[in-house]
Amino acid sequence: MRLVKTLPLLLSLSAALGSASALALPNDRDQPIRIQADNAHLDDKQGVATYTGDVIITQGSMMIKGNTVTITRSASGDIDVVTSVGNLAYFEQQQSAAKPDKMKGWGVTIQYQSQKDLVILTDRAKVESEGNTTEGEKIVYNTQTQVATAGRGGNVTTPRQRIDMVIQPKKKAE
Repeated sequence: MRLVKTLPLLLSLSAALGSASALALPNDRDQPIRIQADNAHLDDKQGVATYTGDVIITQGSMMIKGNTVTITRSASGDIDVVTSVGNLAYFEQQQSAAKPDKMKGWGVTIQYQSQKDLVILTDRAKVESEGNTTEGEKIVYNTQTQVATAGRGGNVTTPRQRIDMVIQPKKKAE
């Protein structure tokens, strides 16, 4: 499944916004995907699966949590869009074997659009890594171009006039 193909790049969002970019563990995408939920509804004909009730999706070091997660597949059977909704939806992933710290992200909605190489965190969006944080109404990250945009989000429950970033100073080698 292509789910983990670009999630490692999403997780480097705050790195792209303030520190050195990192890659996810290389074997994550080769790991099985495990989905845990209170309820599941699969419409194989339409290519849509909806999981509800404390949903936890894991693949290698990657984890996505939400109250409701909807996965749509393309006609070829590949993952097309993954949408996690919660109070707050959450993701995390370890970026390298040498660094055990995980990159983390939150939002009322986290949507991964596989075909467009976009990850969109909306409403109380926050990404943190190595002490660096980015917060705003909406954070959009293009995994192909590695370009991130943070700003206003339209339909949000908690409006913010501005984005808020904290960038830690780089440690000097001794």
